[in-house]
Amino acid sequence: MEITWLGHSCFQLRGKNVVLITDPVTPRQANSEAADSLSKVNASIVTVSHDHPGHNYVQGVGGHPRVVRGPGEYEISDVLITGVASYHDDEHGQKLGRNTIYIIHMDDLVICHLGDLGHVLQEQQLEEVADADILLLPIGGGNSIDATQAAEIISQVEPRVVIPMHYHPEETEGVPAQLNKFCREMGVEAIEPQPKFTVTRSSLPAAMQVVLLTPR
Repeated sequence: MEITWLGHSCFQLRGKNVVLITDPVTPRQANSEAADSLSKVNASIVTVSHDHPGHNYVQGVGGHPRVVRGPGEYEISDVLITGVASYHDDEHGQKLGRNTIYIIHMDDLVICHLGDLGHVLQEQQLEEVADADILLLPIGGGNSIDATQAAEIISQVEPRVVIPMHYHPEETEGVPAQLNKFCREMGVEAIEPQPKFTVTRSSLPAAMQVVLLTPR
């Protein structure tokens, strides 16, 4: 599987037979290159964690994909997807509403996309995501979890690969401030971002690895 980041919470998961897009990003939430990349993708499946601008630009994805919105179990093109109810804030959705976590079983891998999660995982949610090999999670704070909460969730889930998302690319001495804080929370040195991450079941790292992607 090849994982690329199109900015914000939007990823392209390119499997053997299926292309899946998470939280398709609106052009104003991404640079023009990311928006152009999205329009050129012919996807089979699109997941939308919540219906807010920046996460629901389904019309920008090519290929007439099946769109998954909300909790439930879905099977599309041999991909199994479980949507798990959660909240966009730490007040049970009273401020920002609901959010859906997606667990995606694809090509013998389990990928978990947390969407705009606004709180640490509750017991029932943790049971659903506990088998995740790859965790895609926000770290930027604001309307979703921050670096400290992200580190706590990672310790809850114990995935093999962690890919942060939903942080601002402003530079602070060469490193985005939110990303710098996340690396400190995780106890890792500066990591060189890469344009894509290619992984199979057999190539998953034995110890947890943080992978940084450059928005495409």
